[in-house]
Amino acid sequence: MSKVPVIEGNDELANYYFADTICGLVEHLDKNNIKPDEVKLFGCYREKEISLDNAPLLSEDGKWLQRPKLCKSLEDYYKKTMDERYKGHEVHSDCSFDDRDREVR
Repeated sequence: MSKVPVIEGNDELANYYFADTICGLVEHLDKNNIKPDEVKLFGCYREKEISLDNAPLLSEDGKWLQRPKLCKSLEDYYKKTMDERYKGHEVHSDCSFDDRDREVR
């Protein structure tokens, strides 16, 4: 899930975007010119919002990564940190999330 404030500094009024995959969400944000510093990302699991770090989703120049570079970055980030929030993004084999819809709602 992404949360994009409508008015800067006002977290109460925001647009929310949902996707089953982080790559689908990132593709949507990039396509709609929503910059990384304008959005907060969350994983939703068992009715809890879990804050996500944008850093592994970005190129060196601060732009959204796209598949397969995004997959590789998330895979490397998980290997480095062992942070379970980023587990399952495989660039060398089948994607753990291939069975999910990448459409944003």
